[in-house]
Amino acid sequence: MTTICVFCASSEAIDIRYLELAAAVGTELARRGHRLVSGGGSVSCMGAVARSARAGGAHTTGVIPRALLAMEVADHDADELVVTEDMRSRKAEMERRADGFLVLPGGLGTLEEMLEIWVARSLGLLAKPVVVCDPFGHFAPLRTQVAFLVDAGFVRREVADAVRWTSEVPEAFDVLDTQLRVTPALHPTAGEVLESEP
Repeated sequence: MTTICVFCASSEAIDIRYLELAAAVGTELARRGHRLVSGGGSVSCMGAVARSARAGGAHTTGVIPRALLAMEVADHDADELVVTEDMRSRKAEMERRADGFLVLPGGLGTLEEMLEIWVARSLGLLAKPVVVCDPFGHFAPLRTQVAFLVDAGFVRREVADAVRWTSEVPEAFDVLDTQLRVTPALHPTAGEVLESEP
């Protein structure tokens, strides 16, 4: 069984279509028999993807920094809730636990997570697949910027191609599943686990 890390929004000021997309991702993730690791929040898209994944029978792990835990936004319904000391260790723990990454529309935090994984993959430091599901064109300006950087010689074409772009949930999982078949699955268990069901 493989674990998919989903990067997505935690803002509660966004349009409902983004929440519906996150819920559809959680449902499809569970239907395909994957586990979920996410940022450990109970709000916005982060909460929607975790709730729908659990509703479909998927095991969910949330990874949250201690500072956000104190803000009472943690997903206490997660099968595992892992608490880290800061944001950097949170990202490292999510990366360590994941076999592949699925990026949904989000804000600066989502963008930072995506770019860090993208760079690691392009440098050969990470072999795990990275797929973006962007049905609303949320990342179109980023793709334009990356294309500009390629044309200007700052980014190699193969680096730009290290991330796969999709516009539909089933398509995103088809790409992930295809790439996961040639990537070894990992199942590490470490870190401080706050809550875990037997």
